[in-house]
Amino acid sequence: MQARGFVHKYGDNVDTDVIIPARYLNTSDVKELAAHCMEDIDAKFSENVRRGDIIVGGANFGCGSSREHAPAAIKESGIACVIAETFARIFYRNAINIGLPILECPAAAREIRKGDEVQIDFDAGTVTDLTAGKSYKAEPFPDFIKEIIKSGGLLKSISKGIIP
Repeated sequence: MQARGFVHKYGDNVDTDVIIPARYLNTSDVKELAAHCMEDIDAKFSENVRRGDIIVGGANFGCGSSREHAPAAIKESGIACVIAETFARIFYRNAINIGLPILECPAAAREIRKGDEVQIDFDAGTVTDLTAGKSYKAEPFPDFIKEIIKSGGLLKSISKGIIP
């Protein structure tokens, strides 16, 4: 699995209320959620994001409430991967459960800049900043998580018989 896109960069402690504000939680329509993704921290995110782009955040990305709307809004907006120094544990689990690839890579999260073009090789665990000409090593996903992501999420992988 690979991804390649341009970076939308955010800092530490990006919480789920910023990723998808609570005022939009009265819908389960992921397209509607994606239209409001990140708007309280980046008003033009939904206008600027392109399929395949990558979010880079700091420490504790996805902290706050355990709402699964947050990773769903990110995924539906077209983001191919979120890279951060660290993730809130429930956000990490919710992201994998819906098939949103996320990588903890502190050096990449600190050094990659907004607008850089980045390529990710999930099998090798490499993050390459094509703009800066620098590569970083992240922990690659175990095979079962790769299968969950390739299937589009945990429930889809179970229904396909990939995860018993």
